[in-house]
Amino acid sequence: MSKELVISAQEDQVRIAVLDEGRLMEFHQDSSNDGFAVGDIYLGKIKKLAPSLNATFVDIGYSKDAFLHYHDLGPQIRSSNTFAKTVVNGTYKTDKLKNFRMEEPIEKDGLISEIFAPGDSVLVQITKEPIHTKGPRITSEISIAGRYLVLVPFSNRVSISQKIKSKPERERLTNILEGLTPEGFGIIIRTVAEQKNVDELQADLSYLINKWTQIFKNLQKKKAPSKILSEMDRASSILRDNFNDEFVKISVDDVQLAEEMREYLEVIAPEKISLVKEYDDPYVPIFEKFNVERQIKQAFGKTVTIPQSKGAYLVIEHTEALHVVDVNSGNISRNSKNQEESAFAVNKIAASEIARQLKLRDMGGIVVVDFIDMTDAEHKKELFEHLRAEMAKDKAKHKILPPSKFGLIQITRQRVRPEINFVTTEENPNQESNEVEAPIVTIDKIEQVLLNILERKDKDLTKMSLHVHPFVAAYLKNGLPSIQMKWLFKHKKWIKIVPRDAYKYLQFNFLDKNHNTLYNESN
Repeated sequence: MSKELVISAQEDQVRIAVLDEGRLMEFHQDSSNDGFAVGDIYLGKIKKLAPSLNATFVDIGYSKDAFLHYHDLGPQIRSSNTFAKTVVNGTYKTDKLKNFRMEEPIEKDGLISEIFAPGDSVLVQITKEPIHTKGPRITSEISIAGRYLVLVPFSNRVSISQKIKSKPERERLTNILEGLTPEGFGIIIRTVAEQKNVDELQADLSYLINKWTQIFKNLQKKKAPSKILSEMDRASSILRDNFNDEFVKISVDDVQLAEEMREYLEVIAPEKISLVKEYDDPYVPIFEKFNVERQIKQAFGKTVTIPQSKGAYLVIEHTEALHVVDVNSGNISRNSKNQEESAFAVNKIAASEIARQLKLRDMGGIVVVDFIDMTDAEHKKELFEHLRAEMAKDKAKHKILPPSKFGLIQITRQRVRPEINFVTTEENPNQESNEVEAPIVTIDKIEQVLLNILERKDKDLTKMSLHVHPFVAAYLKNGLPSIQMKWLFKHKKWIKIVPRDAYKYLQFNFLDKNHNTLYNESN
């Protein structure tokens, strides 16, 4: 498998697509106007306590106060508070924690009123961006993430990812980091640190210590509420968290951003700098060149076609309380002997697409999935395990419940950023209704319908015609090879295209040689 990173910079927004074999797997938007990103560190001011919630609201400069629960304080909150206070007032003059006097950890089930009073300052980090009417969610347990390590101030523990299974490797990494980590800091060893040498780990640790030094210097100059340290831009954070040997190319349409990518790769993977390519075609935007715009329109609508499923599709609905995903069968055989096997096959493909959709849209909260009904208990079990395996690729915290007695599967998934939503409908050129599907989606729908028709054995398909609006007919016939010619090469069948002036813009109709309707789309 080969991955590509495609980055488009437009004025105040950076759009990032992660492609796997050309297929859109992740999509991110990074707007400079947002100002409040996961990982950002702030010096906040306590606005008011909420004893009934055992929490407090903190002013960090956003229009809505951030929410800080007692359980998000971290055991060393008193040490963190003392450090921030003494650095701000100038009595503690070094970023080193070797001689800093650590205070007693707080109790697990204490009270927020024992820690803070209105007007206090607190060093916090954003864990969840503002979503809808809610302010940011924050923690006062600061952590600074690098490529291989995470630095945790006011700690003395070296922890290691549970995904590193080898006991000798766990011991090797732990021993190395116990020797390298400065006093007063803890370390979390990330999964990608496996098999890395001392020099690579030392370089990453030095990078993190420099970040901490920057926090110290900014604290000396700032007053609450103010930003102390920005998380790196989204493109660099994707490289930090996802970059591996599967990436074969990074395409960027902005010279400055391309240079930033190279600078960061110089830190994490200097041998991979050559992967960064500047895209400079002035006529074709980068997202169109790499087929990203098309895939966005296909993937973010209410109805999502499932590839390789003979017409099956998902219907994704959003409510205030939850998301509902309905799997629709498409061209499943109605033969009782084959129906169970067909339903199982489509459900497995749908499960893979659902896992992709949750990650692509960053859907969070409760997701209820209604798969096609199956009666075989073994099939139900295998489908559940397949969905779990597909969701295991998702870095977001999630939990999947076994099928209910009604056959529904419930998923809970953590979301730390606002869900990505796109308008995939367009103004109806017939002006008979408000919106219609985007034309590019309709072309895909025509091809999917054609595939379904060619599967049928009960019709004479020796001569077929497709009746469409003249504009669509021209699009299908245009180019060398045209879409019409591609159908001939692919399906060994010539489809006659008939322009129909009376048709609505997105209406189409397949007819057999006797002019009987094979499929009619009248939207």
